[in-house]
Amino acid sequence: MDDDHRQVQEFFTPRAADWERRFPDDGPAYGEAVADLGLRPGDAVLDAGCGTGRALPALRAAVGPSGAVLGLDLTSAMLREAVRAGRDGSAALLLGDVGRLPLRDGSLDAVFGAGLVSHLARPAEDLRELARAVRPGGRLALFHPVGRAALAARHGRPLTPDDVRAEPNLRPLLAASGWRTLRYVDVDARFLVLAERTD
Repeated sequence: MDDDHRQVQEFFTPRAADWERRFPDDGPAYGEAVADLGLRPGDAVLDAGCGTGRALPALRAAVGPSGAVLGLDLTSAMLREAVRAGRDGSAALLLGDVGRLPLRDGSLDAVFGAGLVSHLARPAEDLRELARAVRPGGRLALFHPVGRAALAARHGRPLTPDDVRAEPNLRPLLAASGWRTLRYVDVDARFLVLAERTD
């Protein structure tokens, strides 16, 4: 494991048990973002960086019993909280790295990533790996339950132009990684980018 992965684990491990209590109002936004992904019954979807699994029940409801839902996270403490919350009944949970997915090429219809992109050590390579695992025409949703400005205020820091989630940075990053941006929303109440896997 490299230092970047260790830093992510060191950040999330001590916060896992209290994660959802810190942000109790964020929950309903996950269902709305999953709806925007446009999943169909029978689809296969990955929640990349699933954390405590807030999106997993909504993803399961969207793909139905014939679909497949995987939740992948780098931090075992987060996955333990997902199990404690009973969300392992909605998805198969995997400990792993989005940069090295244990999945065949084109095996997914979609990827959901809540709070994911800002924690990627190698965004271009990791987004390319996600694209590899998604069929052409499949979708990616990069989501956060609050917008960039609200998140920066939550953390007591200003917005900076080098923020990977800023539209002038994220659109070309996605394009270079095999994704075409369909929609970009950054308002106080939500951050959502929908993209489609190119051929």
